[in-house]
Order: sequence, then structure tokens, then C-alpha cells
Amino acid sequence: MAGGGTAGRSVTSRALAVLDAFDADHPRLTLSEVAARSGTPMTTAHRLLGELAGWGALSRRPDGRYEIGRKLWDLGLLAPVQAELRQVASPFLLDVHTATRDTVHLAVRDGLTALYVDRVSGRESVPVVSQVGSRLPLHAVGVGKVLLAAAPDDVVEQVLRSLTRETRHTLVDPGRLARELAEVRRGGSARTSEEMSLGAASVAVPVTVVLPGGRPVVAAALGIVVPPHRAERDLPRLVPVLEVAARGIGRELARTSEFA
Repeated sequence: MAGGGTAGRSVTSRALAVLDAFDADHPRLTLSEVAARSGTPMTTAHRLLGELAGWGALSRRPDGRYEIGRKLWDLGLLAPVQAELRQVASPFLLDVHTATRDTVHLAVRDGLTALYVDRVSGRESVPVVSQVGSRLPLHAVGVGKVLLAAAPDDVVEQVLRSLTRETRHTLVDPGRLARELAEVRRGGSARTSEEMSLGAASVAVPVTVVLPGGRPVVAAALGIVVPPHRAERDLPRLVPVLEVAARGIGRELARTSEFA
């Protein structure tokens, strides 16, 4: 059946179908899953996966599953909105880092994950799992909670139905997370403590763009990561620093054609 459906397809269309098998709900796939989701014969899928991994579009994990590779991320950075966001935000991230000497992150929502688009590393040895280009679950990181609090209701419902436990501190109770998101909307910031990785706490705020007509849109989230022993003392004081930078980024983004 699959072979007949692909007989008339070009090599390019088959390769694109393989890439299209990956999405926010299916970030990592086995060979058989790729073949089934793309409607591609197993032997063809195996060959295409090998070629795409060799080029860097895909990466093969130690467990044999495939995921999107860094090459596609590098190409994605050339997209106008992404490039504009990094260009606009970079000086503000550096300002926050200069003032705090901590790790600073900028992320956007990509489906049910927080996609990290920029980062400035801090002075302390904090076990930060995020890298530029990495995707982490929205419910387990500060920037993710900010983005989730601003997300459409259907996205929030999907996340609440599929909470994963990343550490023993990860919030996986849907009711508690829903209440926390409501507090994020009221207070304008989100915090985590060892919910994504042990030894790391974070605080984040939204980067809001006011569109023509006065409609505010959360375009990104800006966050700082510190060791847990500094969380109670420092995180509340870091919120105003982040808010100043986030407002600056939002004002600059509002002037660009992509957001105007």
C-alpha cells in the first residue's frame, strides 16, 4: 500500500514527507514510526533518514530514534522573524547578564515546547540543560511557564493532559499547574526550582509586543537561571531587571514589520 502511494513521488517530496513526520507531539521517532507517519516504504525511509542525518537535517540518538538536527535550526535562524528577534534582543540579554552575571535565556513557544533562541552563560556552574536551539517542556522551565500562561486555551489543555516528570520537583498535578499559570498571568512572572534539572532555579517574564490598535501579544519569554540556594534571596530582585529588558525588547520588536 505504502509503496504504491509513493511510486509517483519525487525524491524531494519523499524527503520532505520524512521531515514532516516530526512535530511538537512527535519530536523523536523510530525508523518504523517515520515510515508509517510519512507513508514511505521502510527501505526508502531508512535510506532517506541516513542521507538526512548525514547532511545534518536529522540526528540519530543513542537509542536509535531520530530527531531534528542542528542544521535545520541553523537554517531556521535565517527566517525573518527569528533573525529579527535575536538581533533585537541580543543587546538586552547582554545588559541583563552584565548586571547579574547569571545565565540569561530567551525563548519562544514552539507547539508544546519552549524553543531557546538565545542564551548568555553565567559565571556560576549551574546545571543548565538548555542550549540555543533546544526545546524543553513548557511546564518545567520558567520561560516555558510564561509562554504557557499566554498560550491559547487548547495549548494549555494539551499540556495539562500530558505533564511529564523531569525531576522529583516537576509540577505534574494539572490543577496545581493551572493555578500557578493563573498566578503568572496576574503577577507577570514565573519561577521554577529544580523542576527541569536538579541544582537550577529560574525566574522569567514575558516579552510583550503592543500591536497597532493596542493589542498586546507575548512574543517571547526572558529568563534567568541561578543556583537554588540563591533563589529565595535573588530571584525576586531579578524580576525588575528582566522586566526592564523585556520592555525594551518589546518596544524594538513593535517597530519591525514582522510584528507591526
